[in-house]
Amino acid sequence: MKIRSLMAACLFGLVAATPLTTMADDAGDYPNRAVRIIVPYPAGGSTDILTRLLAQGLTQRWGQPVVVENRGGASGIIGNEAAARAEPDGYTLLMNGSGPHVVNISLFDKLPYHPVKDFVPIVLGMTIPLLMVAPADAPYSDVKSFIAWAKKNPDTANYCSIGPGSPSHLAGELFKSMSGLTHLTHVPYKGSGPAIIDTIGGTCDMMFDAALSSGPQVKNGKMKLLAIGTAQRDPSWPDTPTVAESGLPGFSAYTWSGLIAPAGVPPAIVKKIQDDANVVLRSPEVKDALQKQGAQAGGGTSEELGKFVDSEIAKWAKVIKDSNITVN
Repeated sequence: MKIRSLMAACLFGLVAATPLTTMADDAGDYPNRAVRIIVPYPAGGSTDILTRLLAQGLTQRWGQPVVVENRGGASGIIGNEAAARAEPDGYTLLMNGSGPHVVNISLFDKLPYHPVKDFVPIVLGMTIPLLMVAPADAPYSDVKSFIAWAKKNPDTANYCSIGPGSPSHLAGELFKSMSGLTHLTHVPYKGSGPAIIDTIGGTCDMMFDAALSSGPQVKNGKMKLLAIGTAQRDPSWPDTPTVAESGLPGFSAYTWSGLIAPAGVPPAIVKKIQDDANVVLRSPEVKDALQKQGAQAGGGTSEELGKFVDSEIAKWAKVIKDSNITVN
């Protein structure tokens, strides 16, 4: 009887384990209900626009509603915490920005989430170049002439940003360090709007700002474009050199958004979301819509996004430490 009981128990265990093995190898019927994507910013911004484009495409592919939930505030912390605490079943995702995902960990003493330990990367959503802009009537037209001018005006030369700890600020500090312009004064603003107004007016000598907000001002002639912050030239500004091309090799500064999920989501589900998101991001409609916003559609694998996040955390942590930037 003991042998029969043992054999029955083993057989039962084998049968019981089979569905688990199958689920580990494929995504089953995922998704079989609504999926939500949290955006840690208010509605209307570039990350929100990307997420809604992606949600629409995934809804069509999956035959299930993909709902966008805006949970802005506290430098993206509110939305990130909500996503980190969600059930890791693939039905709650997060379209995170570069600030909350790679900068906050170095800016804040304590966070209710960890960008690496509490999440699993899925796919890069988009990148938005930071434009190095200046007043339209500035006596310099490129990186080299700006550096030369700033060296001749050490007591007054400045750069503006859209706020302390912002990508705009960090890009300025990286430029300041790499160019040797240690005297360049940082002037922080509360948002892109007022910083742009004062750049147009000549109060700001230079600023790094997202193409989404500064691009239109360059095109209408109210600001001058000195260089592109990305490592390669941007298709929207093919004749404008990068900062790296202009004498600061290795310089790279831009904002980006990536789709991630709470840690613990089964790999097969991550792979399915990754593959379907790539199809949507590579569609002409989505690529064209993002380019109109000054962005470039992303794509790739979970592994690639994970390595990219690690490199971004290390890169900006050094800038923050070397520049002694704090927001606490």
